[in-house]
Amino acid sequence: MNNRYLVSRERFIPAAPAGIFEVLATPALHSVIDGSGTVKGAQPRGPERLDLGARFGMEMNMAVDYKILNTVCEFEEGRRIAWRHFYGHVWRYVLEPTTDDAGNPGTRVTEQWDARAVRAKFLLRLAGYLRRHPASIEKTLLRLEHHLTVTAGAAS
Repeated sequence: MNNRYLVSRERFIPAAPAGIFEVLATPALHSVIDGSGTVKGAQPRGPERLDLGARFGMEMNMAVDYKILNTVCEFEEGRRIAWRHFYGHVWRYVLEPTTDDAGNPGTRVTEQWDARAVRAKFLLRLAGYLRRHPASIEKTLLRLEHHLTVTAGAAS
């Protein structure tokens, strides 16, 4: 993407959109797939599964422990889910059923960090988010694929 405040990466994952969406809609699994190393776990009082308008808290650590409250702001079952917190940036996942070059079915998963609506963008630059997020998103997508592969393999 051309706008540096919209970081977007995609990955083909050999799994159905419904299974991928289930992981993304389950806050307890966010720390399992997080590629940034900052998400430590879901707060116990939140919903087990997300839907539009759901509010859920996460235990975080970036040099210090803190908590963050998120609100689901986009939701299309099996296709799209996004949440934001008080600062305004959005984490978004878009799922598209597709096939790989060999014709194997799977899903193109696009993850986006969208900070275009954030007012004090200079704080994001100072904190290093613009430098770190591309690699963190790629790691998250890889961890998501690994989680689904290990889970599917264990269920067989």
